[in-house]
Formats: sequence, C-alpha cells, structure tokens
Amino acid sequence: MPTEGKFFELFNQHAELCVKGAKEMVALMTNFDDLENRVHAIEVIEKQADTVTHNTIELLHKTFITPLDRDDIHKLITRMDDILDLLEDAGQTISLYDIREITPEAKRLAELCLGCAEKVKAAVALLNNMDNSREILLICEEIDRLESDADHVMRAAMSKLFRDEPDVRNLIKLKAIYEILETVTDRCEDVANIIEGIIVENA
Repeated sequence: MPTEGKFFELFNQHAELCVKGAKEMVALMTNFDDLENRVHAIEVIEKQADTVTHNTIELLHKTFITPLDRDDIHKLITRMDDILDLLEDAGQTISLYDIREITPEAKRLAELCLGCAEKVKAAVALLNNMDNSREILLICEEIDRLESDADHVMRAAMSKLFRDEPDVRNLIKLKAIYEILETVTDRCEDVANIIEGIIVENA
C-alpha cells in the first residue's frame, strides 16, 4: 500500500478552486450583466472541487501511512468543500430569486469571502512543512479577523435592511444572500481551526 499519497497536492488543488469560485462571486456582485454565465462558472468550479474531494477521500482509504491524522485529512477536505458548496448556493439563490441589483454590503461580503479563500490557500500551501507552523498560525489569525469583519458587515447590513427596505420580498431575498455569504467566511474559519489543530499536533 502507498505510504503517503498526494494529499498536499490535492489540498492545494482544492484551495485554488475555492479562490476561483470566490473570484467569480466577486465578479458576479460587481456586474450583473453576465449573471447566468457567472453562476454557471461557479457551478463548474464546484463540481471540479467535488472531484478533488472524492479523490482525496478515495486516496485516504488506499493509503496505509498518511502524512497527517486521517480524521484531520477528512475534516480539512470536507470543510474546504463546504466553502464552494456555499458559494454555489449563493450564486444559484441570486439567480433563482431574480435579484435585480445588489447592495454594497453584499459586494463587501463577497470580497471578504475572497479574502478568506486566499488566506486558506496560503495556509494550505505551507502545510506540507511543519517548519512553516508560525507563518501558518499567523495566516489563520488573519482568517479569524476577516470572519469577524464579515460578522460586523452582516450585522450592519441586516440593520440597514430592516430599517430601510420597504419591499418585504426584497428584504427576504437579500437577507438570505447575506446569510449565505457570511457562512462562507464561517467555513473558512472552520478550515483555519482545523489547520491550527494540525499544527498543534505535528509541529
């Protein structure tokens, strides 16, 4: 049986797809003219990520000695997959709800999603060498800070929405988008927490 496998390579592939998906979401929020193409692009990226997740779990079953704890590998790849599942969910919700214009707060949340995804990619890229542990932990702190920023943006956005939005249907639609995008940053924070745990166990 293989003794290690290409786990870190698969993590990097998945993290790269998370960044691509988040970039598409920011582009979608910036310009609604190309909505359906952007949503389709996110769906394609999400399916590619599903394949990477499947390949990682399959490799986990075939590998006798893994470079990290088996449970950590499984948790890391599935939590990363949650990021893209939610980005796809956000795109499809915008399309299905027939939202005509987006708010600055929703765009800001999308930008924070991208910031978190880029930090996840940076942390994952260093994970194959525990000499990088200090740098990785600093990146994880950045992810926590960005997630906290997203919390603040969402609370302010909700307050403004309930105060100023006269159309109840529009309020419900935007509230759903805000919540999904904020949850993307939560999943990125979950990934950071898993990575921190890996560092503690292995450094």
